[in-house]
Amino acid sequence: MRAVPHRFWGVVLLVLLLVVWQVSALYWVSSTSWPPVTDILKAIATGLGNGELAQVFGSTLWRMAAGFAIGSAAGVLLGLAMASFPLVNAALRPLVELLRPIPMPAIVPPLILLLGIDHAMKVFAVAFACFFPVLVNTVGGVRAVDPTALDVARTFQVGRLRALRTVVLPASLPFILAGMRTSLALALIVSVVAEMIAGSEGIGYYIMTMQYAMRPGDMYAAIFLLAALGYSLNLILLGIEHRLLHWWRRGGD
Repeated sequence: MRAVPHRFWGVVLLVLLLVVWQVSALYWVSSTSWPPVTDILKAIATGLGNGELAQVFGSTLWRMAAGFAIGSAAGVLLGLAMASFPLVNAALRPLVELLRPIPMPAIVPPLILLLGIDHAMKVFAVAFACFFPVLVNTVGGVRAVDPTALDVARTFQVGRLRALRTVVLPASLPFILAGMRTSLALALIVSVVAEMIAGSEGIGYYIMTMQYAMRPGDMYAAIFLLAALGYSLNLILLGIEHRLLHWWRRGGD
């Protein structure tokens, strides 16, 4: 008899929780703010059928993707520079450590004053949040590169920039992708929070609007889909990571 995959038990737990939710909404909790799961599923089907939820999620996704790409690219480039050049690290390290602990909701109000409430503010907020995990992991990855590999590159008279591209960057890729996975979750969170604080479209704005309109079924429908979206994006990045790091994972087994 084949062993049951570990993921199966996670699915079982999720189904049981939804069943408890359904039963509690029908028999235990008498509140319009706690709709049955069946009503939420109907709201999802209706929202996807008329295109409303697709438009809402599409609006958030493109801003999230833009901010994630900008923040990740900046984190990799600056991380390579800080880990490779002591002068750059000495100059930027205090500023990085000063800005990194600031909670993202505290950044949004000043950004509204500087950039307004349009797309630029939300993209910048996402990029800012994504930047630091990628930066820190890139620095750690570069510093963890095997010195022997660098010695071999110097022996073959490989230039510094070429060594960064052909030796250091591939060797530190596992760390960089780990930082990007952390940043991906932050990108979705910050996108939604920014839309809740100062938005006129997107998932966050939709959730707040449904709350004010006392339509809990539609509100929870968006939250359910938001959870599914985050899970799917993580799976996609994991798939990319497995393809890029097959050599690293096989070597570590």
